[in-house]
Amino acid sequence: MAYRRLDTDSVRVQPLAERRSKHALADILVDPDGPATESGAMAPIIDRVASAVRAAREADASVILCYGAHLVKNGLGPVVERLLEYGWVTHLATNGAGVIHDWEYAFGGRSEEDVRRNVAAGTFGAWDETGRYTQLALLAGALEGMGYGESLGRFINEEGCTLPEPSRLQQDLVDWATQPDGDEAAPARAELLRAMSAFGWSGGRQHVPHPHRDHSLTAAAWRHGVPLTVHPGIGYDIVFVHPMARGAVLGRAAGIDFGVFAQSVSGLQSGVLLSVGSAIMAPQVFEKAASVANNLRLQRTLEPISPFIAVNDLAPMDWDWSAGEPPMDNPAYYLRFCKSFHRLATDLAYAAGDNRAFLGGLWNQLRS
Repeated sequence: MAYRRLDTDSVRVQPLAERRSKHALADILVDPDGPATESGAMAPIIDRVASAVRAAREADASVILCYGAHLVKNGLGPVVERLLEYGWVTHLATNGAGVIHDWEYAFGGRSEEDVRRNVAAGTFGAWDETGRYTQLALLAGALEGMGYGESLGRFINEEGCTLPEPSRLQQDLVDWATQPDGDEAAPARAELLRAMSAFGWSGGRQHVPHPHRDHSLTAAAWRHGVPLTVHPGIGYDIVFVHPMARGAVLGRAAGIDFGVFAQSVSGLQSGVLLSVGSAIMAPQVFEKAASVANNLRLQRTLEPISPFIAVNDLAPMDWDWSAGEPPMDNPAYYLRFCKSFHRLATDLAYAAGDNRAFLGGLWNQLRS
């Protein structure tokens, strides 16, 4: 007998415009052409990172930037877009919150809510458009084999998506059931058909204006043809509060993105991995992707990847990782954002400080 569970389909959602959001896009955006924040003690490390990035791109190796949501909330999207535009960064990877805040800024120009107050009121995350349109974007993208980041990036840029007619989906599913042929899109068609029936969506163009899409990092990656992958956890993000949320849809999108991420990780021989404010997602997902990449590389008699890894976070670091791994009774042993990366890097650099100073300083070095 299955466990009892709450009926999340009955969650009441409210219009996003009614939420008291903390920050407006205009107040946070960082001008990539303006003066960079003083790098301070991070300056020598930024110099090393810039040299490593240049060498990686000369070798046609991957340069992957993994980041948490605070990069977006600190308005660094325009700075990162310059890194994409000039070819310095070849892949972006973030968690679910990284694209949620980015989408809300692109859609409504504001993001971030009062968690303490809204959890008590039962409204935290219960905002209609954020959950609805994320689900719609992923459902539409899955029909074309797209993952989370690519689906959402296209959705923002094109201000919506086009859905097939329900009769077409039904016929495709009947044909597939008659002769299953391994079509991976069949489950995606079934999920979309269920959603269209449950929520009254019709076939054809679904227009969703994104007046601030030019400032969206998710959209910028799609425009520049740079993979942006999203690595969420079921229940981690506010989109799971929405009654439309389905683990199968979000899981499929994340599964596709893991494969895309692993593809880029496979190109990290002589490459660079940057982790900016991603203490959990980046090291955890990277070590699994690295194992997959090395498994397949070794089958082709290629060497395992050996990237230069640079980590930027606010936490001070009193352990010298060049001396090796700390003992288990040292708190530094339990810092995944250094320990996991140290185990996989040829060289690890840690820069303790504000991500605006780190990325602004890196962009200034690379453009000079």
